[in-house]
Amino acid sequence: MVRALNSVSLQIDAGEYVALMGPSGSGKSTLMHILGCLDKPDSGQYLFNGDDTSQLDDFQLARLRNRAFGFVFQNFNLLPRLSALANVELPMLYAGTPRAERLRRAKELLQMVGLGDRIFHRPNELSGGEMQRVAIARALANSPNVILADEPTGNLDSKTGAEIMQMFDRLADEGNTVIVVTHDQTIANHARRLVRLCDGAIVQE
Repeated sequence: MVRALNSVSLQIDAGEYVALMGPSGSGKSTLMHILGCLDKPDSGQYLFNGDDTSQLDDFQLARLRNRAFGFVFQNFNLLPRLSALANVELPMLYAGTPRAERLRRAKELLQMVGLGDRIFHRPNELSGGEMQRVAIARALANSPNVILADEPTGNLDSKTGAEIMQMFDRLADEGNTVIVVTHDQTIANHARRLVRLCDGAIVQE
């Protein structure tokens, strides 16, 4: 058995901008998956807003993920057959948001990330930076409590990566809770708090 995380104790307050940093295999992505309720810990507790997430059933966890968390991944995870607009609408569709409201908010978010003129383009018609902007807009669709970004600039050139990190900086400045997973010190330097992991344990804060 591989112990991905070992005796990790961590509190993140609302509005914090945190970088989880460490080499490959350090446990940072596993920790992010637990924080985002994508995985459950084998032991211990994860409390979100004071509620023990281990007591939630699959339906309750799915609802919590949809409403409380916005996810941004290294590989964008956009649906290739859908336009940028439809990709951003998707979390709101699952949340039961009326169509008119979905369209209004999706357009507003794409405008906010600088893609107001690309809303009907599919992912294969967009650059890597544009796809990540769509992913950020999608992550914000349901006004989540927490934005979780796993190596969000890993597939981007340095200039585009810097532009994407400026967007996370702005989101943090607006009071959003932002958690970025990275192995890159340059990316981690954007955060206000650094948590360094190695071999499944927190070794530095």
